Amino acid sequence: MSRPALEVADIFRAHGPAWRRANAGHLSQAQLKVMSAIETCRTAVLGGHVAACTKCGHQHVSYNSCRNRHCPKCQGATAHHWMQARVSDLLPVEYFHVVFTLPATIAKIALQNKAAVYDLLFKASSRTLLTIAADPKHLGATIGMTSVLHSWGSALTHHPHVHIIVPGGGLSPCGKHWIACRPGFFLPVRVVSRLFRRLFLEGLMALSRSGNLAFFGELAHLTSPDIFKNHLAPLRKTAWVVYAKPPFGGPEAVLAYLSRYTHRVAIPNSRLVSADAERVAFRWKDYRIRNRNRQKVMRLETGEFIRRFLTHVLPPGFHRIRHTGFLANGIRRARLETIRLLLAAEAQDDREASDDKTGPPDEQSSGLTCPECGGSMVVIETFERGQTPKSRSPPWKTAA
Repeated sequence: MSRPALEVADIFRAHGPAWRRANAGHLSQAQLKVMSAIETCRTAVLGGHVAACTKCGHQHVSYNSCRNRHCPKCQGATAHHWMQARVSDLLPVEYFHVVFTLPATIAKIALQNKAAVYDLLFKASSRTLLTIAADPKHLGATIGMTSVLHSWGSALTHHPHVHIIVPGGGLSPCGKHWIACRPGFFLPVRVVSRLFRRLFLEGLMALSRSGNLAFFGELAHLTSPDIFKNHLAPLRKTAWVVYAKPPFGGPEAVLAYLSRYTHRVAIPNSRLVSADAERVAFRWKDYRIRNRNRQKVMRLETGEFIRRFLTHVLPPGFHRIRHTGFLANGIRRARLETIRLLLAAEAQDDREASDDKTGPPDEQSSGLTCPECGGSMVVIETFERGQTPKSRSPPWKTAA
């Protein structure tokens, strides 16, 4: 795959040091680490390896990835491996996509309390779906779901929301029957929205009472419990945005969707248009426009672009992909096996990949194809951080 003409790393390398000096004392350790990781990703700073073609001897130097989950260059391979693990979780049923979005008033609180409020977003949204689905008036079953947190809008603004993928049905209370949703319909959105609003606001008040929320700047006055309660009061009467999209066209469509969404970062390199010391231009979608002419180009001051990107750095150790219900870790395998039996599905395929290596003995395949002759490339040298590769012939060439 060819390298994009412009990358977030290029912007950080060129303008990051000056921006960090200008904003010293206002950046978290996590944000500084993300900037450093992106700047050094796939450079000699992180070391790398040399691969050589087994046919013509052509050599290629590859530098190591930073593997930071916020790096636009590192998420492709990570998403692929994650998706391979999820293939066995798919069921031969209809799948639904539900999106829970926090109001702008709550989003401001979330920005200052990411770990607590994002965690509450996960818990309130999943509990909402589990509760309503378990109600005999709606489905009367225990469902399972995969939730993915996104904190950004297309323009890099702070817009926290969670995407949830749900199989269209669940296990009966006795666990001996599969109860399917009505074709094309999961749960009533209005009921879902109202319960989500109540559960989230109750959870937010509980966080406030327990002292787990911090406020500063324009929100500093919310440290008072009474003021905080009054601040939330209008939100109890407004409609919260819960969007249920049309069902997917089968498990394969679910897999394709997840491969695009699970490991997204705030902005991929492919959306960047240009950058200099003054401005960064990038493509974005204006979802307020109802027709197809949503694609626009936004131009931000370079410092503002960096600030917006770093707004979406997650707290260390925070899990942005979670599984709930019968897809929860620890019970997923047993529950899926039961469901497949109930659906009279075929037994799960054995998907363990064999470790088939080619090339000379003691040489590791690089997974690359020689651009000169199409031969297999194998690793002939590795080098550590800060080192440079040594020019040498492949061992099979020397032996000849």
